[in-house]
Amino acid sequence: MTVVCRPARAEDLELADALVVASINDLTVRHGFGTMAAASPPKFQLFSLADDPDGLWIAEDGDRILGFAWSWVCGDIWFLAQLFVTPDRQGGSVGNELIERTLDHARKSGASNKVLITFAFNAVSQGLYIRHGLFPRFPIYTVSVPRERLIDRLSGPQFKCAPLDEDASTLARLAQADERVLGVSRQKHHRYLINDSRTRGFSLYDGDDWAGYVYVDAGGHIGPVAVLQSGAATTAFRTALRLALESGAPQISAFVPGAGEAVLTTAFEHGMRIKFPMLLMSSRDFGSWAQYLPRNPGFM
Repeated sequence: MTVVCRPARAEDLELADALVVASINDLTVRHGFGTMAAASPPKFQLFSLADDPDGLWIAEDGDRILGFAWSWVCGDIWFLAQLFVTPDRQGGSVGNELIERTLDHARKSGASNKVLITFAFNAVSQGLYIRHGLFPRFPIYTVSVPRERLIDRLSGPQFKCAPLDEDASTLARLAQADERVLGVSRQKHHRYLINDSRTRGFSLYDGDDWAGYVYVDAGGHIGPVAVLQSGAATTAFRTALRLALESGAPQISAFVPGAGEAVLTTAFEHGMRIKFPMLLMSSRDFGSWAQYLPRNPGFM
């Protein structure tokens, strides 16, 4: 049968997530990292579908999903969250069809910067994205530490924190922080995170001064984190580690840019180790990455 590319529907997204998980694990196993991905409810995909349905595409042959592409837009940034093809159909036309659809989404969005995060060891994908005008900028490391190892190591100054809410003044402050650190407002994404039952968000305070924000999920994963001053990043990260410990999760993890030298140093001082490397690629430089920790490769 003929492969068809069509806009994704809500009922597609659990099957698409299963395809993405299988594709990621096929890749990471082949490169010696073991299985890395696990299925999860497609909450952010559903949010993105409702926000901008032009950013999600399915490739299918009959009733079988062969590929999935998902991108979102904030201001001048078009971000490719996922583009995966089932392992037995890679290297053929499916990926090219999806790339065409998702790049058309980028063109229609009017965004001036195309961005994505991919596996640092996936040379084939990097070559493909370079041909489409996205270039490597810096590594991003997934780091983690067992809870019991972190408990005895956590030390140093921390910020005071208060839970985030959807108050207009809070959302405006978060948007201003992102504009300062990333160059774009992500207010809609803060609304999503604040309403995610598995995620806690906090304002950070240095005395009476607002210093930034941090999110921690129920699985002990930190991110995103943003601070107004680069010198505040290590204190914010220590605060995030303490909040992650409070989740009770057996493993504490974060997603740290290589440009964030101070945070990487602090992570290793607290026993964290690299699980695997990723790479941010974009059509132009942007952001102050000593002041921002992404959430994951799909959220940024």
